[in-house]
Amino acid sequence: MSDNKNYDDMTPEEQAEHDRIAREKEAAEQAALPYKWKQTLQDVDVTVPVPKGTRAKDLNVVIKKKHLTVGLKNNPPIIEGELCKEIKIDDCTWTLEDQEEVYIHLEKVNDAEWWKNVITTHPAIDTTKIQPENSKLSDLDGETRAMVEKMMFDQRQKQMGKKTSDELKKEEILKKFQAQHPELDLSNAKIS
Repeated sequence: MSDNKNYDDMTPEEQAEHDRIAREKEAAEQAALPYKWKQTLQDVDVTVPVPKGTRAKDLNVVIKKKHLTVGLKNNPPIIEGELCKEIKIDDCTWTLEDQEEVYIHLEKVNDAEWWKNVITTHPAIDTTKIQPENSKLSDLDGETRAMVEKMMFDQRQKQMGKKTSDELKKEEILKKFQAQHPELDLSNAKIS
C-alpha cells in the first residue's frame, strides 16, 4: 500500500488495514507512557504507578491550569509538562491508591472536546476514532439527545454519500410547495 495514497481514495479493505495499523501504533505509543489515562468529554483521569509503599508525603504533585507535575520528591518527575488543554483547578483532585498508584482527576474547562494527549509533547491519539462508551444517548436530556442523534444521522448519511437531514427537510418543503403550486416550474430550482 502506497503511503501517499489519500485515505478517501482507498478501498474499504485498505482503509480498515490503515486504521488497524494506526490503532496498533497508537496503542503501543500509549502503552509506552509512564502513566495510563482515559477521558470523557468532561474530564481526564490519569493513573501513575509509583514504587509500592510510597506515601503521600513522598510525592510531588502540582496541578496548574495548563501544567502537570507528578513524581517522587528529590527525583526527576514521572510526568511534567504542559497539559493538552486548560483544566478547572478547583475541581481537580489527586489521591494515592494502595501506596502504589497516584490517581489524578482533571476537569476540563471545555467539556465539548476530546483531548488528543495529556501532555502536549506526548504521543497523540486520533480523537476522530473515539467511541465514547460511557456516554449513552439515554443519559442526555431531550434537546441534547435530539441534537446528537441528528449529528450521528448526518454523519452516517455523509459517509454513504447521501443527503443530510437538513437537505432532506429542504427537499420535503420544496415538494410540498410544488404540490400547492403546480403552475410553477421548479425543476431547475436550486435549494440553498
